[in-house]
Amino acid sequence: MIESVELVVAALAAGAAVGARETASNAVKDAYSGVKTLALRTLRRGDSVPPEVVEAVESDAITPIEDGAARRRELTAALAAADAGADDELVVAALKVLELTDPAGTQGGKYRVLMHGNKGVQVGDHNTQTNTFG
Repeated sequence: MIESVELVVAALAAGAAVGARETASNAVKDAYSGVKTLALRTLRRGDSVPPEVVEAVESDAITPIEDGAARRRELTAALAAADAGADDELVVAALKVLELTDPAGTQGGKYRVLMHGNKGVQVGDHNTQTNTFG
């Protein structure tokens, strides 16, 4: 369920970016705090999560993709390895953060993705992909 994991990473990045601002609402700060707590719980369940990934989440260092692509890939891999995509509570909390930080994207369906039996699919913005099938 990599789609759900990418959703969690997007919520962590959005929450870290928006929640750190003085002008952020208490609802955003609370929602971000919740998703961050759940993500840390999930990461700590993982057997081989690099400590720097946990530290990045703890310190709100998950940055927008332009600034932290490598860190986001590490976090995505660690959450996938810890089966975060199957954690319904975490995914719902991530959706709440994204609803609060990107209402237009949420209403437009940006964070609602259903796929079954697809190959070579990416979810998200700013992706690059090369496929070789066969």
